[in-house]
Amino acid sequence: MINIKKFSFSLLEENTMIVRGDSPEAVIVDPGFIHDDEKDSFFRYISDEKLQPVAILLTHAHFDHIFGVSDCVSQYRIPVYMHPEDKIVKEEMSDISKKFLMKSPQKDWDTVDISDGQILTLAGIDFTVIHTPGHSPGSVCYNIAKERILFSGDTLFAGAIGRTDFDYGDYDKEIVSLMEKIMWLDSSTFVYPGHGGPTSIGRERADNPFLVPFNEKDEDGSVDGIRVDNE
Repeated sequence: MINIKKFSFSLLEENTMIVRGDSPEAVIVDPGFIHDDEKDSFFRYISDEKLQPVAILLTHAHFDHIFGVSDCVSQYRIPVYMHPEDKIVKEEMSDISKKFLMKSPQKDWDTVDISDGQILTLAGIDFTVIHTPGHSPGSVCYNIAKERILFSGDTLFAGAIGRTDFDYGDYDKEIVSLMEKIMWLDSSTFVYPGHGGPTSIGRERADNPFLVPFNEKDEDGSVDGIRVDNE
């Protein structure tokens, strides 16, 4: 059985999640706490539940998803898994966070590279990495296929998709990632986005206004005429 505790942090209401199975071991997804009260509530929950964090999974490196990484690494001495194509995003987050009048996240932590299709077995749970470039070059989703649970980061939201107007964003790649790698998942797959409420693959496949126009593929197999070089 999978247990998921969701927190909503900062003015951007970023979703941070603690995922565990049948043991006290737990995985932290996108720790985005920024204020002291947020940090205290996050660590208090882990202490009260007697959890043992074993890893941090990052869906991408935008500032609101990494504010709490440094504190988590210092507290638990655990690895941080991230796609290598987001390393440049991590290094340049200061400029973007300033546009939102927010402090710059600390970057004093190393990452473990992950790749598309890789299975990370953490806390007794198999997380399959799905590389979904678009919102950022190294954006990924984590799929717990056995339980039909997807952590979509900012690739997919309930009724929306991730913005692509930040540096290194690419709208065409975002659509291709969603249509070729995410929308084919089982319709009952429960989706936990990086912001907002949960949804399902079936609901987004049928109703998401950003995706409905691309439900049919062209004869050559491309998604509604979109082509992405080197994909």
